[in-house]
Amino acid sequence: MAIKYYKLLDMLQRQGLSKGQFAQMTDLSSATVAKLSGHRPVNLEVIDRICKVFKCQPGDILEYEEDKLS
Repeated sequence: MAIKYYKLLDMLQRQGLSKGQFAQMTDLSSATVAKLSGHRPVNLEVIDRICKVFKCQPGDILEYEEDKLS
């Protein structure tokens, strides 16, 4: 998958939030938080919820990274 959530993970670290606190704030399941941590696909409702809680734009929490060909 070419969508990466490094920006989100960095933001959580800078704010001193654990993944559990993040899940509670955004009302996301631990499975969804694990998907974000593993840079796996999530639906746009998840992105919408995160952006509402943190008052940010999608580009503030994710980025496109071109897949590397083997």
